[in-house]
Amino acid sequence: MNQKILETLEFQKVKNLVEPYLQTEQGEVELQELAPLAKKEAIETAFLEMADMAQIFVEHPHFSVPTIQEIRPVTKRLELETSLNIDELLAVKKVLRVTHELRNFYDELENVRLEKLDRIFENLVDLPQLQGSLHAINEAGFIENFASETLAKIRRRIQENEHQVRDILQELLKSKSEMLADQVVASRNGRNVLPVKNTYRNRIAGVVHDISTSGNTVYIEPRAVVNLNEEIANHRADERFEMLRILEEISNLLRPHAGEIRNNAWLIGHIDLVRAKHRFLQDRKGTIPALSAQGEIQLLQVRHPLIEKAVPNDIHFGKDLTEIVITGPNTGGKTIMLKTLGLAQLMAQSGLPILADTGSKVAVFTQIFSDIGDEQSIEQSLSTFSSHMTNIVSILEQVDEESLVLLDELGAGTDPQEGASLAIAILEDLRLRGIKTMATTHYPELKAYGIETLGVQNASMEFDTDSLRPTYRFMQGVPGRSNAFEIARRLGLSEVIVRQAQGMTNQDRDVNRIIEKLEAQTLESRKRLDSIRDVEQENLKFNRVLKKLYNELTRERETELNKARKEAQEIVDLALAESDQILQGLHAKSQLKPHEIIEAKSQLKKLSPETVDLSKNKVLKQAKKARAPKVGDEILVISYGQRGSLTKQLKDGRWEAQVGLIKMTLEEKEFNLLKAEKDASQPKKRQVHVVKRSNVNGPRARLDLRGKRYEEAMEELDSFIDQALLNNMAQVDIIHGIGTGVIREGVTKYLRRNKHVKSFEYAPQNAGGSGATIVTFK
Repeated sequence: MNQKILETLEFQKVKNLVEPYLQTEQGEVELQELAPLAKKEAIETAFLEMADMAQIFVEHPHFSVPTIQEIRPVTKRLELETSLNIDELLAVKKVLRVTHELRNFYDELENVRLEKLDRIFENLVDLPQLQGSLHAINEAGFIENFASETLAKIRRRIQENEHQVRDILQELLKSKSEMLADQVVASRNGRNVLPVKNTYRNRIAGVVHDISTSGNTVYIEPRAVVNLNEEIANHRADERFEMLRILEEISNLLRPHAGEIRNNAWLIGHIDLVRAKHRFLQDRKGTIPALSAQGEIQLLQVRHPLIEKAVPNDIHFGKDLTEIVITGPNTGGKTIMLKTLGLAQLMAQSGLPILADTGSKVAVFTQIFSDIGDEQSIEQSLSTFSSHMTNIVSILEQVDEESLVLLDELGAGTDPQEGASLAIAILEDLRLRGIKTMATTHYPELKAYGIETLGVQNASMEFDTDSLRPTYRFMQGVPGRSNAFEIARRLGLSEVIVRQAQGMTNQDRDVNRIIEKLEAQTLESRKRLDSIRDVEQENLKFNRVLKKLYNELTRERETELNKARKEAQEIVDLALAESDQILQGLHAKSQLKPHEIIEAKSQLKKLSPETVDLSKNKVLKQAKKARAPKVGDEILVISYGQRGSLTKQLKDGRWEAQVGLIKMTLEEKEFNLLKAEKDASQPKKRQVHVVKRSNVNGPRARLDLRGKRYEEAMEELDSFIDQALLNNMAQVDIIHGIGTGVIREGVTKYLRRNKHVKSFEYAPQNAGGSGATIVTFK
């Protein structure tokens, strides 16, 4: 698209309206590079992406993209074999974290079918190992001690030496207090010094670092700490060298993935831009137009985006219509209509929403040309006419059937009769070549041209003769008429003069009467159209309400079903408890054998469903998915108190994690998911207790109850004792830990009540002590 049309229609200002909705620097760069496209497929892709984003906002109305910095210079430095500094690594770290968050968001997205944005989300490359390595640098830009063992050792030595220096100086403050100007440890040249009175400067051996302005105080570094401070300085140098080495090592880890990081940043910026377009559409009440295949334009209630309270208008530029000629006096809004049409096309062809109603259509033009000037701001002279004509000649040389031409005040600046003839000739040339054209003029001769010529339609801007003000309403199909007589009459001109003037223009008066009738018909049609639109809006609102009610009914039905399942489970649990009491009573009254009682209990347990079927409950599915650890999740290693990222799940169920530059293998109980901490502040959901039958492959001689809830532990203990008796085991071990002692007391109470237990006692100290119990059966 030629640059002149973008400047004439102030397209950059339109892009500036979208910019406040952006969160990322990458999105800002892409917006500034945004330009109209001539490929229909590319425009349709942009429209479908906005439609996808609208679906996402239905399910997640607060969806946003975290802020990230421009990453291209950083990745360029990586490719040039340069080590990154801390700020650059923090920028990369943010990109990797946002990538992981967006991938997780996409993986957990439900009830949304994406047509184009799915490709964008799926192309995001999650790099958990790199994300874990970058945990070595915290958000404040400090390199953590766990980044390397060498760094940790150096810092420990610094702390030890600084502690010794503080102890020595504090001792000197006490013992030499009468020689000191102040009872504090001062600092000079990065060294800890004592403020000594000048009269005692020779009584304290050390290095003089400074003298006060008055000369009464001398700042001395005592000899006892000089060597320690030298060691600290050397360690500081080693620390700086080690930190540079760590930065280089992390940079080397990132270097092979520079292209993926840069592409991730671009994809994040693109998602941010699509989100910004949708937010702009929401706030400005815009729409995504359809693309016509035959050059048809249909803009419903279209508004100029740069005018705060623009009057909405309809523009119908059908496939059989080649030209629209807007006639009538100045200051009615004719030029605004030209710019509104041009900007709507530029915005749509740039993949932006337009400010119009649903049902609007736009065409795809390879070029848009314009000759638009402010007639009131330039002197009408031969030079003005020459400049306009030069521009029109250039346009006529470049246009083709896939162009749109916008001409303002065609033929102005010269003799009216000659100007009108030139205007008709230029429009006829464009019409015969089949080029879509919208032109404005105040020459009355063009009204007849619009009526008599096939493929040309007149239009005008409505004028309120009562208030003597333009309404800025576009009237397509109605030529403009002069309101000079009505205005003159209302301004107080003598009626005799007005009638005399009307008598001199009888023919024009007849034309004005016809135009007046057409205006009245157009106004009536517009009122009817407004009524139809009101009905459509009511229908849309009713449809939305029905959908909302249906969704609420579905959710309530799911909730009630789940409630019923839970109640049924509680009934079964109660029946099991009662059956236990019955069996205990039978055993007390009869000589039933233990294995017969256990078999009877197992048969009763079969009455309980193995699981409560909640597979269709989306809320519980999502909660379960959110609680399960996944590759790329941030974790806190319990034993070290350090952050890292999960990089791989091993076959035995353990996880491989990257903590700084250290790789660890951890069980799930050895780390906490950081996202679980974030969710802890949220209100807790109702828990559904699921009863499961134990699946035992063979007899077990040991039961570990550590980390379990009390009810769960007691249930497992009961099942374990039953299995042990069925397998004729003489002795078993129960590990319950010490902790608060609740589970240990529960185990003790259970064993005391069980008639098949001969004895039980705590394990020896080398086998767990009071944290384990050895049970012997009769």
